[in-house]
Amino acid sequence: MIPVYTQNLSISVLHSKQPGTTYLFVVSPRVSVHVACHCRDSRSGHKRGELITMVSEERTAGTKMTILQTPVGARSIVTCLVAFFILASSIVFLLDKGQEVQMAVEHRHQQVQVKVEARLQEPAMGGATEVDTSEEDCNWSRGRWVYDNVSRPLYSGFKCAFIFREVACDKYGRKDVMYQHWRWQPHGCKLPRFDAIKLLEKLRNKRLVFVGDSVNRNQWVSLVCLVEASIPDDRLKMRVFNGSLISFKALEYNATIDFYWSPLLVESNSDNPIIHRVDYRIIRADRIEKHANVWRDADIIVFNSYLWWRKQRDDMTMKVMYGSFEDGDARLDEVEMTEGFEIALKKLTEWLGENIDKNKTRIFFVGSSPTHLRASKWGGEDSNKCLNETEPIYKDGYAAADYSLMAKAKSYFQTLEPKGIHVQILNITELSEYRKDGHPTVFRGQFVPLTKEQIANPASYADCTHWCLPGVPDVWNEFLYGYLI
Repeated sequence: MIPVYTQNLSISVLHSKQPGTTYLFVVSPRVSVHVACHCRDSRSGHKRGELITMVSEERTAGTKMTILQTPVGARSIVTCLVAFFILASSIVFLLDKGQEVQMAVEHRHQQVQVKVEARLQEPAMGGATEVDTSEEDCNWSRGRWVYDNVSRPLYSGFKCAFIFREVACDKYGRKDVMYQHWRWQPHGCKLPRFDAIKLLEKLRNKRLVFVGDSVNRNQWVSLVCLVEASIPDDRLKMRVFNGSLISFKALEYNATIDFYWSPLLVESNSDNPIIHRVDYRIIRADRIEKHANVWRDADIIVFNSYLWWRKQRDDMTMKVMYGSFEDGDARLDEVEMTEGFEIALKKLTEWLGENIDKNKTRIFFVGSSPTHLRASKWGGEDSNKCLNETEPIYKDGYAAADYSLMAKAKSYFQTLEPKGIHVQILNITELSEYRKDGHPTVFRGQFVPLTKEQIANPASYADCTHWCLPGVPDVWNEFLYGYLI
């Protein structure tokens, strides 16, 4: 059999055992073709010049097959094929035209249908509107935690050489690892997928500085662990300690990710990064330059300052110092913690408005990181704090944190908008509130040896403030990454 193909048709020539007889098989999914041929040989029983007769016609799976029989010689075969190609080409042309008309009609029908459906989906005046799911308008801070042991964690706590011992929970004996496998899923959209190489390229020849307390350092460690795994050569990455400043350097990119200890933003008696636990916190209302000189040249600044303004006890207050002892005009005023926070914000805002290069520096302020010290808020016993918690809070909309400090911060930063300076708030409070399971509790390195009483009562020293890594702060940095990229 000799096969011949033309677009949607297939033709095969089969020489029969009967002398002088050849069969032409014409297969088309849409049409059968009958071809007339004048043949010179009559041994097959057909007269000379007789029209080719159809032997049989079958349909299989929507395909029509026509079998043609004719007595042929060599010249007859050629003549038949030429005639057939002419006829087949004409038919295919007509079929294609028909398809074009049909497609045009179907396309027009679809357009009309889409318009009708759009009309039906339009909200009624004054009714509820659909959620905008575009990435640009997405509210990342509203969502839910989804268990994902495929794509999470984003790095290994055991392998990150730069992790700090107070957040390295698995290194210090925490056996349940579910806390590492939760992924934050915003309602109606997705967070941009974290890409360490893309971030390092963004930070090439730049400096990013985290400024704040130990929770901000928690986030800094998270970001360092997120990016350092993409730099396999240890010679191309390094960490440098310089007093209150800790620097991670990605040498190949000339990129620096710093953390600077400044828990109360302005100068205070808690500025020592190691010895800073004091009975009375004192800030200097008009002094910020010592700290600001460290972040002045940064391309990106991430501030965080909430934890140190919270009351540790109901009667807790603080002091604000005006003037200086050197000049003899020092004055100490006792104020509520929230008043001190506003004084510090006012000074920070003034400095940013006068000194920041709005064309160079991007500024972020991280929302309040919740603690989980009172288990009764989620149905537990307060005496246990967050000890032995292994799963998040599943109640949608759970809220126990105080948002008042964040509201004050927003109001102060809005005064910079007329100057063209925008401070982006990383609203991480709600998503973090669900994660009562994400704290180190007793699985962390201790800076001070534990007492016998503490060992006998683990909940008494359980850390329900900071966060295990990998863990919740990784999502905070996914927010940061999303804004930067």
